Amino acid sequence: MDADVFGSAWAATAVVDGTGKVTAWSEDARRMLGYDSVDAVGRDARELLAAELPYAARTACAARAPWSGGAVVRTHEGRRLELLVDLRPLTGADDDPLWIVTASAAAEPAPATLNRWAMEQLPIAVVVCDDDGKVVRANDAFVTLSGATEDQLRGLGIAERLSGEILDGAEEVPRLAEQAMRTGNVVRHQAYLRIPGVSRERSWSSLLFPLKDPQGRVRGVASAVYDTTEQYWARRRMSLVREAGLRVGTTLDVTVTAQELAEIGVSGFADFVLVDLLDGLFQNADTDTVPGVGPLVFRRSAQASVLEGCPEATFGVGQRHVYADDSPQADALTGDRPFLHRFDSARLPAWLTAIPDHADSFRTHGIHSLLIVPLQARGITLGLAQFHRHRTAEPFDEEDLFLAREIANKAALSIDNARRYSRERATAVTLQRSLLQRSTPDQSAVEVATRYLPAGTRAGVGGDWFDVIPLSGARVALVVGDVVGHGLRASATMAQLRTAVRTLADVDLAPDELLTHLDDVVIRLAREEPDDPGSFAADPPTGEVSPSGEVRPSGEVRPSGEVRPVGEMRATCLYAVYDPVARRCSLASAGHVLPAVVTPDGEVDFPDLPVGPPLGLGGLPFEISEFDVPEGSLLALYTDGLIEGSDQNVDAGLALMGRVLGRPAGSLEKLCDDLLEELLPGRPVDDVAVLLARTRGLDAAQVATWELPGDPQVVAQARKYATGQLAAWGLDEAAFVTELVVSELVTNAIRYGDAPIRLRLIRDARLICEVYDGSETAPHLRRARVFDEGGRGLLLVAQLTESWGTRHAPGGKIIWAELDVAQE
Repeated sequence: MDADVFGSAWAATAVVDGTGKVTAWSEDARRMLGYDSVDAVGRDARELLAAELPYAARTACAARAPWSGGAVVRTHEGRRLELLVDLRPLTGADDDPLWIVTASAAAEPAPATLNRWAMEQLPIAVVVCDDDGKVVRANDAFVTLSGATEDQLRGLGIAERLSGEILDGAEEVPRLAEQAMRTGNVVRHQAYLRIPGVSRERSWSSLLFPLKDPQGRVRGVASAVYDTTEQYWARRRMSLVREAGLRVGTTLDVTVTAQELAEIGVSGFADFVLVDLLDGLFQNADTDTVPGVGPLVFRRSAQASVLEGCPEATFGVGQRHVYADDSPQADALTGDRPFLHRFDSARLPAWLTAIPDHADSFRTHGIHSLLIVPLQARGITLGLAQFHRHRTAEPFDEEDLFLAREIANKAALSIDNARRYSRERATAVTLQRSLLQRSTPDQSAVEVATRYLPAGTRAGVGGDWFDVIPLSGARVALVVGDVVGHGLRASATMAQLRTAVRTLADVDLAPDELLTHLDDVVIRLAREEPDDPGSFAADPPTGEVSPSGEVRPSGEVRPSGEVRPVGEMRATCLYAVYDPVARRCSLASAGHVLPAVVTPDGEVDFPDLPVGPPLGLGGLPFEISEFDVPEGSLLALYTDGLIEGSDQNVDAGLALMGRVLGRPAGSLEKLCDDLLEELLPGRPVDDVAVLLARTRGLDAAQVATWELPGDPQVVAQARKYATGQLAAWGLDEAAFVTELVVSELVTNAIRYGDAPIRLRLIRDARLICEVYDGSETAPHLRRARVFDEGGRGLLLVAQLTESWGTRHAPGGKIIWAELDVAQE
């Protein structure tokens, strides 16, 4: 290297062989480092270094290439000395490598001295590292910032602690320093960390820039670090307000919303937060508590702390308590104004020492600053939020008070939304449950257990329903349906559809025909539905919550993520009919999940049957499916919320459901509870309706059937068949009425119907008389005139029986009548 580059000629020379041993030592080297040639020659040259050679020097030595740069050596007296070093390779005997090492410790010229002073006295912290990322210089500001001396920092990696660990919050700095050296570009970095001796987190901006020699080669990297804490906290306050608008009020649950307020409060603002809501909000949801009227009873609704377990709290969540009339809490609530208090643990105010537990908590944890902010929204007083500091050294100031009120106002609006929603949801749940079947009707075809579970989300109750409808011939209809949507609108639609299903079931339609008519009902209801969502003002708020806390109406959200626009009506329904005589089930589905079938031996099956389109599309057919059901089997009907409400996918939900249904269960009620507990361990995201039906069968001795010819003279024989069977069943008292009914029904079948003709008696809770014929023309009641020869038979049947009717059967029809008889 030329002498003018460093400002002086070289002052010391040595020769080092390929193994790193010193083989020659100049007099200038002795004067500079204090080692005699006897001590230096034969010594490993690396022992003379006070710091490892830069990476570039080691690379050059490995390649037997020249190198020039800075190095730190240690004198014979142990003093560190920075030298400008030049390495030149030579070739010795037998091609052994040799190195001529020259070094200079020339005095700095005046400009260099000024540069050094500028570096040392710059108020911005600066650290200089070599091309290996190790610290070689640090100015006074950086030394103060790091809490270590410059000698202690030398040789450490950038952002490395004395312990060898990377400084918390500066984990990216080493990588960014390497990036600056590799690319030759300036890199900017923002860090948030606590420096030694300072408890509050501070913000630091840094520039990492490469250091280049006159030839443009990167020789190291430097970092300038400056404090941006004030700007950081200003942005942090604004961010906290925005974050409160996003994170508080996500569930429309009062206690959860209060807890969200407490947790946002300890996110870099306070160390301990309490939320006390007026107990009247929980005791009576239909009235609003007025401050100043009677004693104010609070309920601890939420609390959060930077310390695990909230040890500062003197009340548990859910506990009721009162504040003294002269306390700042009472003043803040009645006067609707916040308070800022600062404390000296040696002289606590009287209102605080009046409650020993509170005073002990303040002293124990060193609480020195308190903000009390009332929670009010839409003119309703809700409670108080209290923010404490004890781990944060800085006390609250007026800006913090303003910030706390901004957060509290947003949270109060969300709490009021949740309070109003809870009130409306309770109304909707009450309505929904009142519209569902309250008790299972008397029938002997199946044993039934049912459950309804409203959604646990802000969507509120939905339109899920179930029904058990007795049919003629001892049969029973099992119905499960789901109206898409939530709230009072869905409940009202569900009630209309349930009524329509029961009406169509009374007509004794086949499942596919019934769903076709029900589809028409849904289409008609959709056309009649008002376009203005405001016409259903009683619906619970089911929209999104804006950052300001207002609820924005939106479409209904399905568990699958589909959004149903307001004004569109969709529903699904499964209609199944079980016949205990034939032990056979027929069903049709309109977009509804198919039932599970559990055989008497515990085998669970999910039949692969056709599923029609959802109700409300129109113009598409429904298909009926029939299958045998052994006596003692279990039919499990349910809505999709049961399997979609779990944390797993639908297939996993069905698999879990199959495992639960396959277990031995003491009762259907217990099995219902097990299904809900295992498939829905948390709050369901959608309504859930479950209907479990264990099938029964009528014994052959309870059914008697006769084939009859189409001859009027057979009517008398049919009466004899009936009275004989009644005698065998011990129902002689019903013989007279039964003879009249059998005579009239068989006569009608012979006169107006077609062959074949079949008479069947079923002994169930009632005596059922059925006559089948091959004609599809159904009779109907009419008022006969005085001189009419016919028209009075069905009127007589209607008067003598509990009920009667007609249902279509394959190839004909059945006219039936039920008689209330006393069983022996």
